[in-house]
Amino acid sequence: MAGPMTMNRVIHAAVRRDLQRLSTALDDWQDGDRGRGTELARAFANLHAELHHHHVSEDTHIWPMLASVGVDAELLATMESEHEAMAETLAQTSTALDSLAATGSTADALGAKASVGRTQEIVEQHLRHEEDELEPQLAPHHDSAQWKAVEKKLRSRPLGETGRFFAWLTDGMGDPERQFLRSTIPPPVVTVLTRTFGRRYTREIAPCWEPQTSRH
Repeated sequence: MAGPMTMNRVIHAAVRRDLQRLSTALDDWQDGDRGRGTELARAFANLHAELHHHHVSEDTHIWPMLASVGVDAELLATMESEHEAMAETLAQTSTALDSLAATGSTADALGAKASVGRTQEIVEQHLRHEEDELEPQLAPHHDSAQWKAVEKKLRSRPLGETGRFFAWLTDGMGDPERQFLRSTIPPPVVTVLTRTFGRRYTREIAPCWEPQTSRH
């Protein structure tokens, strides 16, 4: 179901983007390429960390707020169970990529590719469920004092983490998401956070997603 752009959907787009990048990067594997395996494991670890933070924020702040305004408890319980399923499949993919980093073998690349595919399916099921069923129930409360309090808590991250978040979020961002972000946060603020506090992402993570052919 189509719906209005939200910050939640901007984050979801970044998650989908990275999982697809990872899947593509595992195609046509060069047997024994442990260096490339290490890069992909590092890039996935960053995605895993951002997604974990996103889900902890939902479990800790957003779900309780929605429960307080009468959102169906069964739906919120389903969201939590989907988070648990995602955590399990993300951990499995992390293990598969660690194995690939250790061996660089084609067999481990195939195993990692299959694990990424399973993760994409489980993640996509949850993201769509959240967008289609939960976001419409949150929308009427966007101007409420309860939601303003939640937003304040969601923004309270150390500057280093915030910079990394925006560097990750905007890396290869699509036009609809970029337009929404510009309408929500002044572009100079995002630029300063990204370039000053997100330099480590730009230096260590972003290059991992570049096709190897572009490096020669």
